[in-house]
Amino acid sequence: MSFCAEEKSVAEMDARERSLYIDRHTPKGGLYTEAQRAVHPDSNSSWRVSPEPWWLPEPVVQHLKALGRHLHRFYRALNLLYSQSTRGIQPAWVAAYLDQGKTEEVIKFGRMNRFKGHLPYVIRPDVIPVRGGMVATELDSIPGGIGFTASLGERYGSLGYDIVGGSNGMVNGFMGMIRSVAGMEDPVLGIVISEESSGYRPEMQYLGKALQAAGLETYVVSPDEVVFTESGLFVEDRKLDVVYRFFELFDLRNLPKIDLILYAIRKGLVKVSPPMKAYPEEKMMMALYQHPLLQSFWGEHLGKDTVAFLDKTFPKTWILDPAPLPPFGVIPGLEINGQQFSDWRALGNLGQKHRQLVIKPSGFSDQAWGSRGVSIGHDMAERDWQAVIEQALSEFATTPHILQEFHNGTLFDVSYYDFETDRMLSFKGRVRLQPYYFVMDDEPVLSGVQATICPADKKVLHGMVDAVVVPCGVK
Repeated sequence: MSFCAEEKSVAEMDARERSLYIDRHTPKGGLYTEAQRAVHPDSNSSWRVSPEPWWLPEPVVQHLKALGRHLHRFYRALNLLYSQSTRGIQPAWVAAYLDQGKTEEVIKFGRMNRFKGHLPYVIRPDVIPVRGGMVATELDSIPGGIGFTASLGERYGSLGYDIVGGSNGMVNGFMGMIRSVAGMEDPVLGIVISEESSGYRPEMQYLGKALQAAGLETYVVSPDEVVFTESGLFVEDRKLDVVYRFFELFDLRNLPKIDLILYAIRKGLVKVSPPMKAYPEEKMMMALYQHPLLQSFWGEHLGKDTVAFLDKTFPKTWILDPAPLPPFGVIPGLEINGQQFSDWRALGNLGQKHRQLVIKPSGFSDQAWGSRGVSIGHDMAERDWQAVIEQALSEFATTPHILQEFHNGTLFDVSYYDFETDRMLSFKGRVRLQPYYFVMDDEPVLSGVQATICPADKKVLHGMVDAVVVPCGVK
């Protein structure tokens, strides 16, 4: 895709004009259908528009590239850990945790021999720059934002900015990933989107059109548009080689034709990515990485360099298991203000300044993505915090939760165009970086980075109307 030449050359535009240029080329609807308050009636965007990318120094870009390699190794080791746990080589409680709350159907599908080596081909962490480093608070292998970030990169790249991954990096990366999954140069791709994920349909349609223009035959469809025959899955009389599943496994029984789609996947009539495994989506994987009894496993299968990198990257994380500990037992690694704990409920009695903690669903729940289900200890009243702890423990059987150390992001200045005053303004904010890695030939490729800069008073960093949302560029 390309933009028409403006009446002014890019070099002649000031910050205001570049902001208006970016907003003017925002696709209709802003690439999202979920209800959002418009920043201003004259704006096409539901976020604040900055005239330039979020600049990353070259050493930070190299750090993010290294992060992708280490996370890819981590997913591979996690996959092995789960497999060995089911076979009694590693502790059985590992698989029990990762299977907690899952349906028997999902567990059996994820354990099939034909899929046991399959890994996520898309990796997207949420990275918070903090004083002295970067913290990855979450990992996602079925992320939203791919088409959205592709659009940002294209628009800012058209202004001549050096975008991380390139102005078409997201489209090229996704296309290369699909070709790797298919094992062929010209596969037919079906991006299958559930109703539960329909808020992302516009951005995936944007991505589908961009892939089509780049030479990859792509269909963006809902499950009921897929036609099954004994030879495979079809869309518009075209046999699909790859299904990119943009639907969550907890939502399977709500999907039309899911039994036929699963049959085709199981019989090898079509390839699917991400794999039909629920456990790579569990946030508790960070807690398992830090468990004292698993340190020798991680050391053996990750190596010293990756262990050292992830030790600095993953925040302290625990699984909120309500099982009682013996009198001499303590929760490993959980020490606050010199106090150790043997009961999660005791955290409810901490003073506000000592509740720098987050509770959120681990996965396999409609509350486990986006900013849903997130509770921040120091941002709520003591009684509410106690209620959150109690609810998380009571839901363990169906929806395990995790407890995580809260890390306050570093403050940065960011400028944006204000439609109300027709002026450039600025604020101090905290940044969430979302690098997108697409695995090609078993190598994760950093193909783009989205930056969301939220006002300093916001504790949960996400795509809000008060935030500046931009692609990252190389300084």
